[in-house]
Amino acid sequence: MLPEGHGLHPGHGKLRGFVRFFNLSTGAFVRVQLPIFKDHCVLDSIDGLLMLQRDHDTAIRLLHPFTGDILDFPPLETLLRYVNPEFIGAASINVSKDGIVSLIFLGSPGMMQAAYATSGEQQWRVSGWFLKQTYSPLSFQGKLYVVRDCGGFTGPEVLLIDPPELQGTEPWVPPPRSIAKCPVSAQNDPSLYYLVEWGSEILVVAKRFGGDGKLSVHRLADLMLGKNVLMTSIDGDTIFIGQRNLCVSSKAFPIIVGDTIVISHRNAYYFAQYHLSSGTFSPASDGSIVGCAVPSPRSIIYHIYTCCYRQQWNKGQIKFQGEMKKWRVKGKWRIGVSLASYAMILVYAVFIYLCLPIIH
Repeated sequence: MLPEGHGLHPGHGKLRGFVRFFNLSTGAFVRVQLPIFKDHCVLDSIDGLLMLQRDHDTAIRLLHPFTGDILDFPPLETLLRYVNPEFIGAASINVSKDGIVSLIFLGSPGMMQAAYATSGEQQWRVSGWFLKQTYSPLSFQGKLYVVRDCGGFTGPEVLLIDPPELQGTEPWVPPPRSIAKCPVSAQNDPSLYYLVEWGSEILVVAKRFGGDGKLSVHRLADLMLGKNVLMTSIDGDTIFIGQRNLCVSSKAFPIIVGDTIVISHRNAYYFAQYHLSSGTFSPASDGSIVGCAVPSPRSIIYHIYTCCYRQQWNKGQIKFQGEMKKWRVKGKWRIGVSLASYAMILVYAVFIYLCLPIIH
């Protein structure tokens, strides 16, 4: 879904019921009339479907934007004691052999529980486990992946969360399992890690701490085999790194340079692209991002990068163009994308930290 900018979120009167979508692989744009946004807001996109929240009862609904098909899930308000819906890390859909559709998503970053339900149910369930020191969750082919770095001897690793088990008296989510160790630089420098969907594969991007901020890209499949193979080309594609990560075809958007990683360069305060072949940075667009004062008109790069930040993407805002704002309409209902429940969730997070089993 294309973030329009200027606060023109789906359902805004100036859009007259239309929403625009763009394909990150082909560059094609499509405009669709979706009157459902009169009383819904979007929380996330999953495999081409939109995860919506209905205003009056906070029910979660999955919408196919081109066919209008809808699946209903329980109200989000039933989760407020357990998972902070403001911070949806990643959501995944799975269809069982019996045709039962289940939806699972991860809550707050850093300390995560999984919330899950099947279509038509009235109540969300929450996993009996939670994860700490985790980040960069990714939905991929009906499963969830996340990076965990607890320090110590284990080091950073990639965890896999399988879909809910629907057999038996009640559905349940199996505990996460470690499937790969994250790559470590020759200098053994501490790094941050990001998971990115790349076609039919998952890539692991490592960003070193320190002045140079060097990045490296590896296939998860190689890491699962214990191979630390550095990639210097990603077939001309471009990776965008943010709160969630995207892979974009540079052939579809000529303004984008291929075989690069687009990221906010925090040390130099500019929008940067890292060239995998040379290991160097260059500006990804004109202008500084200091003070979030990027002028209009703006490059399509900013629209794509905004898709990495759900809290601005769903409100029709643009990253680095003005400060992030809350909902101007129906804010008291849109708990999945507001700050209303944040304090309560923090209190409860302390409780579950002391009481629930921790996956080490």
